[in-house]
Amino acid sequence: MAGISDNRPVDGPELTVGVRVLVRRSTGADLTGEVVEDYAAVTDPGGGGHEWAPVHQWAVALDDGRLVFADAEDLTIDPGFHRPAPDPNPNSTPDSAVRTPGRHRGE
Repeated sequence: MAGISDNRPVDGPELTVGVRVLVRRSTGADLTGEVVEDYAAVTDPGGGGHEWAPVHQWAVALDDGRLVFADAEDLTIDPGFHRPAPDPNPNSTPDSAVRTPGRHRGE
């Protein structure tokens, strides 16, 4: 019988760009939004930032239009979030366009 080596959920979504999250702040209400960028490369020791201005790993576009930066411990993945299954034939129509996660003009 195979065991699970860590405490991560097996079938749940993971914290990545495009995931809907709840952002917890020490002051004010919790906020909801979508992760739009992962700055893990600059959060490593020697990667950037200062002691007085630390770099946060995740950029989150809030539903109210603001952009905030947070660390994983400040975020909770929206339990209702389910990423759609990938299209098995992404070139099925000539008019199909590749969309990146996040907000887009006109939406």
